[in-house]
Amino acid sequence: MPSFFPLLILLLILVAASIRIVQEYERGVIFRLGRCVGARGPGIIFLIPGIERMQKVDLRVITMDVPTQEVITKDNVTVKVNAVVYFRVINPVDAVIKVLDFIKATSQLSQTTLRSVLGQSELDELLSKREEINQRLQHIIDEGTEPWGIKVSTVEVKDVELPPTMQRAMAAQAEAERERRAKLIHADGEYQASKTLSEAADIISRNPATIQLRYLQTLREIAVNQSSTIIFPLPIDLIKPFLDMAKGQVQAKQISDVIAALKPEQQAEKE
Repeated sequence: MPSFFPLLILLLILVAASIRIVQEYERGVIFRLGRCVGARGPGIIFLIPGIERMQKVDLRVITMDVPTQEVITKDNVTVKVNAVVYFRVINPVDAVIKVLDFIKATSQLSQTTLRSVLGQSELDELLSKREEINQRLQHIIDEGTEPWGIKVSTVEVKDVELPPTMQRAMAAQAEAERERRAKLIHADGEYQASKTLSEAADIISRNPATIQLRYLQTLREIAVNQSSTIIFPLPIDLIKPFLDMAKGQVQAKQISDVIAALKPEQQAEKE
């Protein structure tokens, strides 16, 4: 019985060496005597000790920062740009046997593609059409990594750092644009106001009584403030009816006086 102990221990060692556990988010690429025989997993995997070996590949999405790149745009502006790339392994066999380090290879390809695409774009496109540039980057990088079994899902340009001189020039341009819009809005307001006043003047000219009502309304508004003395000129049209009335009364009195003076003379002549 004791002679079986070494064999039992050897058997246990071989069994322990042949068992591998692959997680749900992993796959194991199996090599048998140096030849790839496919991917296995997830779960428990049994290997032939000394003949088969396994290399694990993570299938989860990998977030990779692209280092800051100094790029010269199409309109000869030097900018510093960085980005972030989201990718994952969809074919673990290709990711192992067709590229030495798929993460490093994807990083290098992302850097060169970022410089190439932004070098073909103008600064205004980089600032205003960020979504289109992101889609172009994603399409080009995905085509480059497809033979490696890598799927690039998203590429996002994070920060665009402009030189100080360009920042000042853009700030001055933005300020000039805001002033231009303010002047246009002010001019449009003046035009609308003058148009409204012209229409109001036409209406008032057709009915002179409205100007008198407007004067009375203005007097009422001024009378609210009693802390100052205001000299308000009245138009002749406003007091003309009163002048005519007073003039008529004076003329009537003069006529009555003349008639009263003529009556004694007429009576004397009759006698």
